[in-house]
Parts: sequence; structure tokens; C-alpha cells
Amino acid sequence: MSTLSQQPASQALRATHAVCPRTNTRGSHVSRVGIVGGGPGGLMTAYFLEKLAGAPLRITLFEASPRLGGKLHTPHFSHAPAPYNSVRYEAGAAEFYDYSIHDDDPLKELIAEMGLSIAFMGGSGLILEDRPVANLEDLRDQFGEAACQAFLNFDGRARGEMSPTEFYHSDFPEGASPSPGEISFETFLRSLPNPRARQIVETLIHSDLATEPRFTSTAYGLQNYLMNDPAYMQLYSIVGGNDLLPRELASRIAAEKCLEHRVENITAEQDGRFLVTTSSQQGDSVEEFDYVVVALPHNQVSRLAFRDEQLAVAIQQHQAYYDYPAHYLRVTILFDSPFWRKTLTESFWMLDRFGGCCLYDESLREPALECGVLGWLLGGQAASDLAHHDDAHLIDLMLDSLPDFLREGRDRFLSGHVHRWIGAVNARPGGVRPLPQPSRHHPAPVKCPRLLLVGDYLYDSTLNGVCDSADYVARWIAGDLTNTI
Repeated sequence: MSTLSQQPASQALRATHAVCPRTNTRGSHVSRVGIVGGGPGGLMTAYFLEKLAGAPLRITLFEASPRLGGKLHTPHFSHAPAPYNSVRYEAGAAEFYDYSIHDDDPLKELIAEMGLSIAFMGGSGLILEDRPVANLEDLRDQFGEAACQAFLNFDGRARGEMSPTEFYHSDFPEGASPSPGEISFETFLRSLPNPRARQIVETLIHSDLATEPRFTSTAYGLQNYLMNDPAYMQLYSIVGGNDLLPRELASRIAAEKCLEHRVENITAEQDGRFLVTTSSQQGDSVEEFDYVVVALPHNQVSRLAFRDEQLAVAIQQHQAYYDYPAHYLRVTILFDSPFWRKTLTESFWMLDRFGGCCLYDESLREPALECGVLGWLLGGQAASDLAHHDDAHLIDLMLDSLPDFLREGRDRFLSGHVHRWIGAVNARPGGVRPLPQPSRHHPAPVKCPRLLLVGDYLYDSTLNGVCDSADYVARWIAGDLTNTI
């Protein structure tokens, strides 16, 4: 059987099979696992499962697109003139969250296991009304003592609501303390009467929330505010590009990788197995599996058809429980120099445009570059409203959004790219009340216990969350395999 396990990591995301072999193994002692989705969740599940399984198994990974990696995507400015066309940028997830100051951090440990280096990222400043605000002194000088004091009062209240330990355990109801999670964050913000202070808070968190305060919980809003404090967590990226993680995972697993194979429907058989129907350029195919893992973003789960009424209803209920769509829009622009560094020197700043967006200095990831790259991350309603515009218009809007002290950017423009992630994340990850782990991952535990779901929306809409989800599912399947030998 053809696999990609012997290919270099640099090739593993782009390779594809002309035809995926189809073998019916009914009666064989080799258990078959079908994984739907070749993003971080699917790759991590396959990697963990191959490490943990104490019984023979064969894994098939189905990916509808021509590449593996999903939200981890680090492309080039391919349409820029040479030598700029080799410059890379993050088109998907910009950073990873470091929780190791509290306890175990499985994602950081996985990245180290892959032999990848990390670089910490920092950004504490805002740009409000065309003026940089780097610290409390700037805030006080530019907007007055009342705004500064109101902001400090909010900051103190936020810390009082959620300690660093509670922050670390917030995705696990089994170990978390009670939180004000059912109150909308909009309601919580009303306790901040100073309009300038409220503008600051909303600018700080809007792009991280990827939604509006009225659509998410106080607990999630506080998490996204407190994450800016290194006592709660730190941010980092992978040196050389974040998509090195899926590339390394893809190169190390023996799973059969079927790219450009879209799973159309899943049928539960009477004996507990599943028939998975896929479509590709070679036509439709049907394959049988002992276990099926659906590792898709929440907004993609509903496109699967389930040929069993009870299972279909269970999936619909699962979908409805987590149906809080949130949105991202990424616009990345290449300039002939990093002209902003005369004023802005950190990894990112928060900009008071589009309801509050994040402005990344992407070129800090490659210090030797003579050119410069800025990335705009828009979230929530602004991202959704603007996504239908063509790329040229969006690039023009981003150039117009540069503050007055960066106006030379339009003259230094070389190229730009737009990436739309509409509905791809969750405004209330974990649902209104996070469920115990078995309930999150088994939509039909009695009817179809061996059909499991993996996703960041089950936790906190981060790569850390999808790592936790993949780890749980891999451990469950490994344990079930051991029990059935």
C-alpha cells in the first residue's frame, strides 16, 4: 500500500494519491480507523493513535483539499516579483498558547517532540485614534486620568473573576471552579461606564474573540482579555512557519493519506462497523472501518450525511449544541521595507479599526528579511461583512486603515493576499456549559460508540484545544482496541 511516511516533511502536505487502494479487511485482526479531515486534529489523532495502539491497526486519512494542515497554513507571496515571492507568512493560525507556567502543556511538548524550535511573541500596545498607546502612562497622557482609572478597575475585576489556575482549568469542568460563563460578555462590559476604557477593552479582545461581546460568555470574554497577561499564558510561533507542525506530523505517520477525497456519507452497519463513501476525481468509493473519527471544523460537520436516522439525529444535536459561529479574515501585505519599526517594535499591536483588529509584524519571524510584512486579523461581524469583497478592495481597505504615522505604507506596497475563515471558529467554544470529555466526543455513545469527533470547538478554539481533543480520542480508541483483543 502506498503511503507518504517515507517522504520528506516538505513534500508530505502536497503529495496525493492518484487512487487510494480499497481493501475490505472484514475478518482480519487488523482494525481499520478512518479519519475525516486532514487538519491539525486529524493529523494529531493519527499520530497519537499510532504511538498508543497496543494492537495492529491501519489508519486512512481523508482530506477534501489538495493539502494537509487545515488552519495551519504558511504560504508564499507567490505573485510578488523575485526575490520577494519566496517570503512566507501565516495565513491561518498565527500563534500557539503556552500554558507550561501552570502545568502540563501537551501541544508545546508535541512541538518539541517534532524537533521544532519556537519563538515567543509579545504585544502590549494599542493604536487608538492614530496614536500608539504602549503603556498606562501613554493612556493617562493621551486620554485622561478617568479613562486610565476605569481601565485599571476593570482589569482588577477581571483578575478577581478568574485566577491563573482557573484560567488553566477553564476548559475542563471536572477540574474547573464555577465561573460566570452563562452571562453574556456584553452584560459584563456594561459595568465599565467610561466609554474610552470600554473602547480599549473591546479593541484588545475583538480579534481574539472573533465575535461580538453579546454573542459570547463572560468566561470566554475574560479568557481572551486575560491571555494578554504573561501570568496567565504566553504566545509563541514555530520558527520557519507554523505549518511545519502538520508537515512533521504528516511525515511521521504511516497512515494512508487520501488527498482530494471528500467524505460524502457515513453508514453505521449492524455489526458496529462503518461504511464511508468518498468522492474524488477517480469517482465514488466505499470503504469499511471499525472506527471513524470526524476531525472537521464545526461548520463542516453538518455537510456529512449519516445513513442511520438515530445517528443522524445525534449528529444534528451535537451540531446544534456548538452552533455559535465566529469569523476571521486575514489580509497580509508585503512592503519593500519594515518602515513601521521606527515606532512599532513588538510582534503585534491592536488597532482600533474594524471594531478592533490585530496588526502582526509577520516579518519579525524572519529577521534577515529586508522587506516587511504586516498581517491584519479581523474578527467577528467586521470579518463576516467584508469577506464578500474581492481581494483588491480588501487590500486597499487595509492600507487605508494604517494610522497617520504609517501612511507611507501605500507607497511601499508590493503585494497582498486575503484568506477568509468565515464560520471556521466558535464564539462559545465548549457550548454554554462545557460537557465532560466523553459527552463531547461521542455523539451517539450507545448506538455508535466507535464514531468519535475531534475539534477545537469542543474546548477553546485553539490549537491547544484540538490537541487535547485528539489526545482524548486516540487514548479512547487505543484502550478500546486493547479491550477487544
